[in-house]
Amino acid sequence: MEETTLPLKKVQKVIGLETVSSTQDLALELARRGEEDGTLILACEQTAARRQDGSRFHAPEGGVYFTLLLRPGKNDLCAASLNSVAAESIAEVISSAFGMKTKTDDVHAVLVWNTKKRKWQQVAAVLTETFEEKAPFVLAGMGVNVNNRVSASRKEKEISVKQLIGETVSKELFLEEILLSFWKYYARWLHLSR
Repeated sequence: MEETTLPLKKVQKVIGLETVSSTQDLALELARRGEEDGTLILACEQTAARRQDGSRFHAPEGGVYFTLLLRPGKNDLCAASLNSVAAESIAEVISSAFGMKTKTDDVHAVLVWNTKKRKWQQVAAVLTETFEEKAPFVLAGMGVNVNNRVSASRKEKEISVKQLIGETVSKELFLEEILLSFWKYYARWLHLSR
């Protein structure tokens, strides 16, 4: 496990991993041990990433997978509304950076319009969980198919940014843009939910 500090707005610490079972599961463990607000758990690969329904899947190298540990300092947190915040921030970046038509679906999935196949396909998903323990906290997990290959069993429903634009994308720049967009939406969410 490697710890670094990056000059990304509001991220206090980055824990970067080559492989982890799930950034969400590790973030939960760290949060319960008192890890600070603004900790980002980032992985190149997840062997047992978790979906909204609790099912597990393999998230291969090439995607952008992370969980943000947030301590908004209030009770009665609403995971569904924060899910929407995270999904909208991803959709905004994909739309503005690559000129793609995007939308969010069921509050947790980000879809892009594939002009060649003439249909909507999922490019990202969000899993936000709230925990009202001694000190309430939120885990905002996000996974984006950036340069990874989508498994054959999922390729009709899912696609990666690389498949859509035909070239490799800088995961570092993409992550930075998502975080900048997320903090803007998150600040608004905090203000409206107080």
